[in-house]
Amino acid sequence: MDRIKRIFLIFTLLSCSMLSSFAQEAANYFLHTIQKGENLYTIASMYNVSQEDIVKLNPGADRVIFTGKALKIPQVKAQSSDDELFYTIKPGDTLYRLSVNYKVSTQAIMKANPGLSAQNFRIGQVIRIPQVSEQEIQQEIAKRTQEETQKLEVRPAVKSRCREMHKVKRRETIYSVSKAYGITEDQLIAANPELTKGMKRGMFVCIPYPKSELQEEQIAEIIENPFVVDNPPTDREVFQELQREADTRLTTIKAAIILPFLPENGQRAESQRMVEFYEGVLIAADSLKRLGTSLDLYVYDSGRTEASVKAILAKPELKEVNIIFGPLYQAQIKPLASFSEANNIRLVIPFSGNTDVVFNNPSVYQINTPQSYLYSEVYQNFAKMFANPQVIFVEPAEKDASKDEFIKGFKQDLDIRAIKYKQLSVTNTVGFMETRLDTNKANIFVPTSGNDVTLIELMPKLSQVRERNPEISISMFGYPEWQTYTKDHIDSFFKVDTYFYSSFYTNNLLPAAKSFTRSYHKWYSKDMIDTYPKYGMLGFDIGYFFLKNLSDYGNNFEAKLKDIRLDPIQTGFNFDRVNTWGGFINKKVFFVHFNRNYELIKIDFDY
Repeated sequence: MDRIKRIFLIFTLLSCSMLSSFAQEAANYFLHTIQKGENLYTIASMYNVSQEDIVKLNPGADRVIFTGKALKIPQVKAQSSDDELFYTIKPGDTLYRLSVNYKVSTQAIMKANPGLSAQNFRIGQVIRIPQVSEQEIQQEIAKRTQEETQKLEVRPAVKSRCREMHKVKRRETIYSVSKAYGITEDQLIAANPELTKGMKRGMFVCIPYPKSELQEEQIAEIIENPFVVDNPPTDREVFQELQREADTRLTTIKAAIILPFLPENGQRAESQRMVEFYEGVLIAADSLKRLGTSLDLYVYDSGRTEASVKAILAKPELKEVNIIFGPLYQAQIKPLASFSEANNIRLVIPFSGNTDVVFNNPSVYQINTPQSYLYSEVYQNFAKMFANPQVIFVEPAEKDASKDEFIKGFKQDLDIRAIKYKQLSVTNTVGFMETRLDTNKANIFVPTSGNDVTLIELMPKLSQVRERNPEISISMFGYPEWQTYTKDHIDSFFKVDTYFYSSFYTNNLLPAAKSFTRSYHKWYSKDMIDTYPKYGMLGFDIGYFFLKNLSDYGNNFEAKLKDIRLDPIQTGFNFDRVNTWGGFINKKVFFVHFNRNYELIKIDFDY
């Protein structure tokens, strides 16, 4: 019997030790639910931790992660009042409850998470919990103490502020009258300012209602947590209050453009593209002014260095703008992003897709989609476009690693969706290619290289396969850079039923494109540079989208993003916040289809 007791005791101690270890481990991490398009790099960037630290808590995460799965993220401990903790919302959580638990106001939580809303305040969502300074806590204690003291004040049943009028007798003083009625001398004088000149027999003085003092227990409770209130607000009330504050219009839109307009070190072609972008913005601004929008435009040459852009940021007028477009160079993004966040100015980054400032800066709008998010959108839209196809990957004659990440992710997505795929080489014969076809499915050929050489080798063979097998569904799917080859391969694109994805595309025969091209030539007496994308159209689309909607919605612009419906000439927009505390990335992806009826169609999956 004693032996059984000893075994039970040992088991209990081990269990307690394991539970203690588990609790300590859990306190050192929080859970992040992987969203579509996220990879290890983007997740690490969001939380300012290393990819290696994430892998330590999640063995195998460096090889593959899946949308919808939870990752353990190491919790970085707050070092100062400026630091913030990350928290995963749990069942039963409310903004008020988090406010009490972490001793921070609901307003501070909302300010730290500008993307938080009634719709995404849900179980599993990660938010930032700001650390409150000692000064802020003392201010809140003083505020609460004053509020509670005012509540204790005895209120009269009628409007009179005096509970009675006292006729002063001989030898009575301010002190004796105050003491007789249980109030302080200051309270008596406050109710009767004339007493500062002295009290005289026969005069009538107002005896105010006494104020109660807070009990020590009440004061202790306020000091323990000054954010506890008697009637806690609901989440709905907090969000509604925030919405009312944001719902303000702008009488005049002030916008700045910071780009390298003057060529340096032989960068003439680059400078010409930036000038053309600016010229497109000017046409957009003119269009809006004709609609009645009041607009001020500030334009600066950014140079090429971090120092040159910092000199621009020192200009006092820049703090007053509502939105900034730029920069071009990577080295200038972080100082410009920091300035925008500090001054609550929207920053639209038109060109770079390789910056991580968007993951922790709510002011940033990134036009070029980071690859992982872009590819995720492509995979999803591919599945919408083709119901249970057979995908045939075609390797180039010479190894091309530029599409490795895209192809790897594509195959993983096909595996998840149980879609079959095969592989062959561009050097294989037409006869061999025919043996890989599935007569009952759409056969989609996907080159694993986007270069022109692969197209030149592949398309004649695919054309033959199509001609010899007219009853079998055959198509080709590829990449944005195929736009640059369209003139050379347009007939073959139609013959092999070609699709490619892109975030930007325009058909120059469409009315909007023709109209803009004519306007551009009329304004500047020149044609746009023959590039993809066309920078004049890019400047117009970006300028019109942001300036028009700032004019329409003002500071409520972000809340209306999903409701905005504009038809751009070339560049599409579909913005999502990367998290509740970060900025926005553009997830717009078109499919361009050259069909066998010689029709050119731009497929928009968001409408």
